[in-house]
Amino acid sequence: MRIALLADIHANREALAACLAHAARQGARRLVFLGDLVGYGADPCWVVETVRARVAGGEAVALLGNHDEAAVSPRGPVGMNPAAAAAIAWTRGRLDAEAAAFLASLPLVVEEEDRLYVHADASAPARWRYVAGTEAARRSLAATAARITLCGHVHVPGLYGLTATDKLVAHRPAAGVAVPLLRPRRWLAVLGAVGQPRDGDPSACYGLLDTGRSELAWMRVPYDVATAAAKIRAAGLPESLAARLERGR
Repeated sequence: MRIALLADIHANREALAACLAHAARQGARRLVFLGDLVGYGADPCWVVETVRARVAGGEAVALLGNHDEAAVSPRGPVGMNPAAAAAIAWTRGRLDAEAAAFLASLPLVVEEEDRLYVHADASAPARWRYVAGTEAARRSLAATAARITLCGHVHVPGLYGLTATDKLVAHRPAAGVAVPLLRPRRWLAVLGAVGQPRDGDPSACYGLLDTGRSELAWMRVPYDVATAAAKIRAAGLPESLAARLERGR
């Protein structure tokens, strides 16, 4: 089975629509949304409803991200930078009760077969720590017995393999190239971002896992960046959020 892994959509309708269409063409039969459906972008309602419908239809599972939590928590955007906090304040005023309830219901962690899905660091999911290097990857891997841990939050693709001799090896994924997730290694994959890439490539990024072959590929999907950025500006959200889409960082 092929599973599409979509992290950090951030209310980017154009990016999500492009990735869903691409994943369908690749034969993906299941979708996993790895958190941060909202924040930064101008289409939170459309994104939440699209994901909610897929989950309700039984074809998808969705997890909670820190921006999702901030959008529905009474505490609001704790510890976020001013642009992120402004986007959350704007988002909170636009989510209806059904959308807010859906976000509030999302779990921090989901396990399926030999896989663990989580938005951030699996060792403390609610602390929203980034898995941005070998030390953090080792800590996250140590927290679970799952053979494959899949997360987002970083907005930059990454892959770490832990050998049977406890050696941790970092890999740099290449777009569209399937990586065999060989046994007896355990693996941690950071999926990049659908809606706000930060690796210098503005195209949307999602993961495609082939469970039969035990292979994972990072797919890059061009989308209408200009429209997504224009919507951010039209909404009166911070200019930096629109410019970031255009730069891909």
